[in-house]
Amino acid sequence: MIYRILAELTMLVHFAFLLFVVFGAFLVMWRRWIALLHVPAFVWGALISLMGWICPLTPLENHFLRLGGAEGYDTGFIEHYIAGILYPAGLTRMHQIVMGVGVLVLNGALYAWMLLNSRSRRGPS
Repeated sequence: MIYRILAELTMLVHFAFLLFVVFGAFLVMWRRWIALLHVPAFVWGALISLMGWICPLTPLENHFLRLGGAEGYDTGFIEHYIAGILYPAGLTRMHQIVMGVGVLVLNGALYAWMLLNSRSRRGPS
């Protein structure tokens, strides 16, 4: 029972991290110091997608699932939990690259907007 709970907690942390990677720049708009956490997180998330790596939380969740008597899964977190919603036919390498580029573009645009907005508030140098 405890391993099932640990597997579910790992899955929830993984999902929360994924949301932070994609949407964390909005939190940075609220509190600038969050960028110290978000920039490495979104770079890591983009690298995972672009390079086709498996996040270390995936094997950890699988480990807990197996210890709890359940079967793990052979794919990554996104393919297992999210791809069925986003890509019903299955996740391809191209989808992973598009997601990685999307994370970089979205967050890059938000950070650029924040940087330009903070400079315009200060006025001309």
